[in-house]
Amino acid sequence: MPGMLLWIEFGLVLISIVMAFCFTHVRSNWFRAAEQHFARLARRRRLSCLLVGIAALGARAAVLPLLPVPEPRTDDEFSHLLLADTLAHGRLANPTHPMWIHFEMFHVLMRPTYASMYPPGQGIALAVGQVFARQPFVGVWLSAAAMCAAICWMLQGWMPAEWALLGGAIAIMRFGVFSYWADSYWGGAVAATGGALVLGALPRILRSKRAGDALLMGLGLAILANSRPYEGFILSLPVVAALLIWLSKTRGALFWTAMRSVVAPLTLVVIFAVSATGYYYWRVTGNPFRMPQQVERDTYAVAPYFVWQSPKPEPVYRHEALREFYLHDEMVSYDAYRQRTHTAGGLFVASVIRLVYVWVFFLGPVLTLPLAIAVAALPYGFSWIRTNWQTRFLFLAGALSAVGIGVEVFFFPHYAAPMTGLIYLVMLSAMRIAWAWKWHSEPVGRRLMTAVPIICLLMVLLRAGAAPLHLPLSPVWPPTWYNLEPIRTDRAYVQSLLNGYSGKHLVMARYDRNSPVHYERLFNEAEIDRAKIVWAWDMGAAQNKELINYFKDRHIWLIEPTLDKPKLIPYPVNPGKTGE
Repeated sequence: MPGMLLWIEFGLVLISIVMAFCFTHVRSNWFRAAEQHFARLARRRRLSCLLVGIAALGARAAVLPLLPVPEPRTDDEFSHLLLADTLAHGRLANPTHPMWIHFEMFHVLMRPTYASMYPPGQGIALAVGQVFARQPFVGVWLSAAAMCAAICWMLQGWMPAEWALLGGAIAIMRFGVFSYWADSYWGGAVAATGGALVLGALPRILRSKRAGDALLMGLGLAILANSRPYEGFILSLPVVAALLIWLSKTRGALFWTAMRSVVAPLTLVVIFAVSATGYYYWRVTGNPFRMPQQVERDTYAVAPYFVWQSPKPEPVYRHEALREFYLHDEMVSYDAYRQRTHTAGGLFVASVIRLVYVWVFFLGPVLTLPLAIAVAALPYGFSWIRTNWQTRFLFLAGALSAVGIGVEVFFFPHYAAPMTGLIYLVMLSAMRIAWAWKWHSEPVGRRLMTAVPIICLLMVLLRAGAAPLHLPLSPVWPPTWYNLEPIRTDRAYVQSLLNGYSGKHLVMARYDRNSPVHYERLFNEAEIDRAKIVWAWDMGAAQNKELINYFKDRHIWLIEPTLDKPKLIPYPVNPGKTGE
């Protein structure tokens, strides 16, 4: 169900439409002056990108009282944090722990090394925060700011500077303040930055053939390959196709200039990125061509990632929680999506649902308005053949991206993060078309497009005041730009208790499928033996004995699952004797 804020946003859009058509004489001198100052600032392109990044940092810092530094709560977040902790200790992977069977967890490899299954992009960002500020969230904060600045830079390559600066400002309001990209450790901003660099470099290369732009495109491709490899590959296909077509039409001295200034530096960056990525895979999996994610899925998973794939045979599970997650939770999602996409009609319905998820997070009512007006403003007899290459590129890239995302079984908005720049490029292009639209010689489109950033700002202010105004937020699914709230996890509660005690601790969690599942309790640091708190599964007295003997210098605890706060009790190490 949509939240109250989504309905308010929809209402504000309707009000702006009524005012644009009915109050035609309203045109404030203040708005004219603001537009002129905005345009002058936007023409200073580098300064604009810098200010967008700084504004993103300031906006997220300003709402820390409302959304403090988040506590990780999902298996994906803890997996990324494990990678960050590993990198912060100067390693790409950790040796398999002697007691690894007690620590198995979702989205984490235990063999051949102890490591995250995810590509290193998000982990690197978190490691920057951990190393330089002792807080991984600083990496999230910086990556969100870099994303907004990169979107502004990307748009500068495609359209006038004032529209690019406007796009950067909207990105701050929609992604950089209250979205889970800026308020969790899941990721999204890193891949979005990579996609923006690739898309922003393309028109610059075609116009100027500068080596610097080729290097930035290579950097963007490297970021995509190490954050969202599949979706990044989908986005890169039309970009590579556009480069090849351009190169094939280049002749004579211009061809060799393009080879020297574009192809050579881009190739060098790609070769370096491929080599570095292969080296990372080798250190984690023992094979430079085998991703950690492949090892994890082959070890534990049954459900495939794509609709054309079949489920794998059930592996051996040593913990009931893993069995429940991989055989029930994931397979339910796979079966439901596979059943929907089995027929043409079902595939259409599933695609519409997937697009709704994308719409709710990336656009919403206010950013849909430019698209609707742009369609209404299309001239009679609009022809595909007469469109410029930019329009054709955007249409084909958007269609390919939609198909690529549609065949994935699982989906969260950060899966589509590489396409963020593409979505904003389409939206801002629509705003430019809508800006010039007139109704009976009245500049209705101009008024409506002026209202778009104002509504975005009003929605941010309303979200900031949601608690005192008693505005209910929407449920956590589907994720929107605003529905994330501070969450206090059981793990953080237990950790705060044990941090107040002296010595080191071993905490074993007992799984009960009839109680709320709190998977986050069992994730460990990169250096398990040195951690103040080690988390493990309760595997029964006989198997627990070897773990207790290994950690004989620790206080032993047991977590009992309960409906509210977890119950932490001393573990009975010996009959008739309890732990301290």
